[in-house]
This record gives sequence, C-alpha cells and structure tokens, in this order.
Amino acid sequence: MMLSFFDQFMSPTYMGIPLIALAITLPWILYPTPTSRWINNRLLTLQGWFINRLSQQIFLPINQGGHKWAVLLTSLMIFLITLNMLGLLPYTFTPTTQLSLNMAFAVPLWLATVIIGMRNQPTAALGHLLPEGTPTPLIPVLIIIETISLFIRPLALGVRLTANLTAGHLLIQLIATAAFVLLPMMPTVAILTATVLFLLTLLEVAVAMIQAYVFVLLLSLYLQENV
Repeated sequence: MMLSFFDQFMSPTYMGIPLIALAITLPWILYPTPTSRWINNRLLTLQGWFINRLSQQIFLPINQGGHKWAVLLTSLMIFLITLNMLGLLPYTFTPTTQLSLNMAFAVPLWLATVIIGMRNQPTAALGHLLPEGTPTPLIPVLIIIETISLFIRPLALGVRLTANLTAGHLLIQLIATAAFVLLPMMPTVAILTATVLFLLTLLEVAVAMIQAYVFVLLLSLYLQENV
C-alpha cells in the first residue's frame, strides 16, 4: 500500500520510452496564440492582463538592466503554474514533483545571475560574501558560510518546489483513500472526509500557483543582487 502512494511520482513510460518529455511539451498547446486582429478576444485579453500584472509585481524593484529577463522569467512562471495545475487532475503526471527537473530549471538560471554579477560588478558581487563591519577574526568563517549559502540557493529552489507539491499530492491521495475506505462502514465520517478533501484540493490549487510565483520571485531577487 505504501509503495502505491509513491507510484504517482514515477516517470511514466510506454514500451520502455519515458514520457516526461511529452508531459513537459504538451501544456504549450493549451496556451492561446495571439491573433493579427486589432481587438483580441476575452481569453487573450485576460491572459495579457495576468502576464502584465505578474511582470509588474516581479520586476518593480529591479533596475532597467534586469528587465531583459522579463520574458524568460514570466514564461517560466506561467509554465510552472500550468504544470502544477495540470498535475492536480486525476490520472495525470506532475513533472515538477521530480527534483531533477526542478534543479534543471534552478541551477542554470541561478548560475546565470551569478555570472552576470561577476561580469558587471565583480567587487559588489564578491562583497556579498563579507558583510561590512565584520570583526577580523570572523572574516574567514563568514566567507565560508556565505559561500556555502550562495551555492545552496539553487538546491533550496528545487527542493522547495518538489517538497511542497509532493506533500500536497500525498495528502490528497491519503485522504481520498480514507474516504473510499470509510464510505461503506461510516458514511457520515466519509462525507466529512470528502469535505476535507475538497478543501485540501482548493488549498493545493493555491499552493500550485504560489510555489511557481515564489520560484520565480526568488530568482528575481537573486537577479536584483547582481544587476
């Protein structure tokens, strides 16, 4: 029974061929494409308003040099939101529950922010490793600690997204299993359990959106330090 709970996180295969590439590529066809008309339909207008609001919230504290990342980070956030939301549907696979995929998103983007900082302002980038006014005996220790914290950032990004989505999916499956088991024996308790399951599902919808936003927001903060 315990193994079956974790089977949902295994990458699906068909005739030995992993289908995670299909799970990542397929959501792109769900996005509405812009038209050549002067007036867009309601869906495109809502999509444009949503993207503009998110971009303003993320890039408001960043200077003009960091606005070049707007398209990349906004696209990444919408893509993560789509993957997380589709993973809440029954009999679907959530690619963002795989730590390897999240690290593949986090490490290159974090490394790009570090490289930009070292290229544009190396003194300020290296200055983050040693806070101003540090006592002389603590300088070597603080440099080591700040360096470790710098390299832990991409790991924290990937693990945070993976852990939150995995925990939510496990809770949904556990409560759903309890509701089915209790239904023949205690219908009243099963109905209450199903109500809790519905509320938890609404919470997971919010978590799916918030975690994608937090992932991109932290990347933008790392970018802000280096531009």
